[in-house]
Amino acid sequence: MKIHDVATFLVEVPQKYPIAPYQSRYRAASQTGALLIRLECDNGTYGWGETPQRYLGEQLTGNEANVLREQLVGRDPTAIAAMYASWGLDGGYIQSGVEMAMWDILGKECGQPLYKLLGGMVRDRIELACCMGIRPPHEAAEIAKLYVEMGFTTLKTKAGRDPNEDLAFVKAIRDAVGDKLHLRIDPNTGYSVEVAEQLAKDLEPYNLQYFEQPMPADLIEDSARIRKLTSTPLALNESVTTLKQVRRILDMNAAAVLLPDTYQCGGLWPCKLIGDLAASAGVPCVMHCAHDLGPKTAAMLHLVASTPNYSLANDCTYYGLEDDVITNPFKIERGHLLVPQGPGLGIDIDVEKVHKYQV
Repeated sequence: MKIHDVATFLVEVPQKYPIAPYQSRYRAASQTGALLIRLECDNGTYGWGETPQRYLGEQLTGNEANVLREQLVGRDPTAIAAMYASWGLDGGYIQSGVEMAMWDILGKECGQPLYKLLGGMVRDRIELACCMGIRPPHEAAEIAKLYVEMGFTTLKTKAGRDPNEDLAFVKAIRDAVGDKLHLRIDPNTGYSVEVAEQLAKDLEPYNLQYFEQPMPADLIEDSARIRKLTSTPLALNESVTTLKQVRRILDMNAAAVLLPDTYQCGGLWPCKLIGDLAASAGVPCVMHCAHDLGPKTAAMLHLVASTPNYSLANDCTYYGLEDDVITNPFKIERGHLLVPQGPGLGIDIDVEKVHKYQV
């Protein structure tokens, strides 16, 4: 079996309240942008992958198939290790989407759901963390109450524009729902070392589950130092890229939690390895969410289902989509999703919807 053709589709699916508008320190958005990659094999089998639209830098266009055909046609779609070793793909966004489609094909060829190929099921219901963009305190309080009613137990909010703003909405959330929600805030590398250190100390009364990536990704030593000065747990996301980098983070005791994502690490397999490596140091992992559609959500479910160390609620904005590109959209019940049981990713793509949302 060989790869016969490659197709790519850039799509944008509208978001709805309470996700939209989703304000980070970078921008506000009311849609989920993703590149879908379809690998077609010469025996008729096909697989789908997804990677998020780049938030910064050169944007994905939907024309990536023109280059990928030259790189992929004629290759074995189940040779995932070879893809990492010698295929020379983009090491992040594009490679992660290709690798996801390869796992989908492998599962279909084996007639097994992906979680079985990744080690077998540890958990069949995956706990989700709801998410919130930066909001005025009164809005943050009302959305937090809504999330409690929806059955979520963990909330992650964006942050990073101003530490006083961060403290104000954290206080409002705690005043509104008390300890009914584990609380995480994510400044997306927005602060200097000095500001991050002081904010971590100022957040201590609010009992955060963790304070995610407050400083630029390369400041691992500073993260390790600040951890010794505050009771607020620090987590790292943008810093989590290669296994070498993760070993450095763990050796320096620079994070209480790691948040890998496929597009940052290059695929599902590195995220699996990072989970196992972090487990050896007693550091739990959470799958990061980049406003994922159905394929990437399915991949997250399979990975978390088969990896013991993804033991905390995993980031999710899926409930904020107006629609999806899969034929049977996922249904979140009381903050949890069931793991798909079909072969591969366990989903079917609605091609009409792909074309409907294609840009």
